[in-house]
Amino acid sequence: MEPSGGLLVCLVLWGSAKLCCPQPLQLSWQGRPHPPDPAVEVQCLEAQLVVVVHRDLFGTGKLVRPSDLTLGPEGCKPLVSKDTDGPVKFEVGLHQCGSSVQVTDDALVYSTFLLHEPRPVGNLSIVRTNRAKVPIECRYPRHGNVSSRAILPTWVPFRTTVSAEERLAFSLRLMEQSWSAEKLSPTFYLGEAAHLQAEVRTGSHLPLQLYVDHCVATPTPDQNASPHHTIVDFHGCLVDGLAGGLSAFHAPRPGPGTLRFTVDMFHFANDSRNMIYITCHLKVTPAHQVPDQLHKACSFNKSSNSWSPIEGAADICKCCDKGDCDMLPAAAGQGPRSASRSRRHVIEEADVTLGPLIFLGEAADRSTARWASPAHTSVALGLGLAAIGVLTLAAAFLALTRKWHTAPHSVSLSE
Repeated sequence: MEPSGGLLVCLVLWGSAKLCCPQPLQLSWQGRPHPPDPAVEVQCLEAQLVVVVHRDLFGTGKLVRPSDLTLGPEGCKPLVSKDTDGPVKFEVGLHQCGSSVQVTDDALVYSTFLLHEPRPVGNLSIVRTNRAKVPIECRYPRHGNVSSRAILPTWVPFRTTVSAEERLAFSLRLMEQSWSAEKLSPTFYLGEAAHLQAEVRTGSHLPLQLYVDHCVATPTPDQNASPHHTIVDFHGCLVDGLAGGLSAFHAPRPGPGTLRFTVDMFHFANDSRNMIYITCHLKVTPAHQVPDQLHKACSFNKSSNSWSPIEGAADICKCCDKGDCDMLPAAAGQGPRSASRSRRHVIEEADVTLGPLIFLGEAADRSTARWASPAHTSVALGLGLAAIGVLTLAAAFLALTRKWHTAPHSVSLSE
């Protein structure tokens, strides 16, 4: 495996709507020209990742402190340097510091991030630099067939695909509102809905029916992290819909191997990260198998105060109210979670993670921002100029009228 040197570095600034720089990172702030060197330099080596951070990270002349910089979810510290004003350097293994790996058709992609989290100095309670997160990717070309099970993928930005033997693959993708294409930006305003599409690629297998068994939202890729919020529970009950809003499964399915649902977006209170990850447990059954309590897709209708499935008999959703969906009816003669085990040598369930989904503010903020756009500014300027023109014409008309009324009086005095 040889490094290709391909690199994508994106900058996520808290409170900023600019999220990603597709070119090598060159920060420019407050109208100042670009610095001669990139603020963050990355080297993707054979088995190591080297990250060099220039102290003037924001180009403002205020140097960041090495103690405020960490790498990856595990918060690896930089190397100790005697040069107090020199750049900060990280040297870690590709699998260290909580980095993740994704297998694509033509590359291995290692993902991590550089985090700048300023802290007050001494007894002060203020900071003078912004919190910033710089996602980093190293791409290595694949030569031959590499099994995704060998490298144990954990999470992938925006979507996750887990491959199994016999070319069975599960995925969870973020889609546009029309469902016609994958959503390229993971940003949301509160009050919007995320359109999620779960899929299984079956290759040469007979048709399979896909179900979303369980989904949980967390502020990190770890599905066991705290705080957390359950979206789907009890083997296919979309419990997030109990609060109303936009959370529901969508019918009809595009195909047996695809299941679509929307989630009314939210963020965790008292959590400044403003991002969430959604981890779902997906599973499949033969397409001809009738839906049951263990394999269903049920949504809550608040107007009728009842649960309904997108397919199958209505009574398979009755257990969603009690949360007791683990047992099939006695006639089935099988224990919990066993009905889908109709074939061997195929992994028929997997956990997939989507994220991060990033929040930019309230929905009202978007309308305010829209009126601050150049197009609306031009409209407002045009209206203002039109109003000034009308007032000018009115003043001229009044002046002429006054002169006309005073003219006969002046003539009478001269006579």
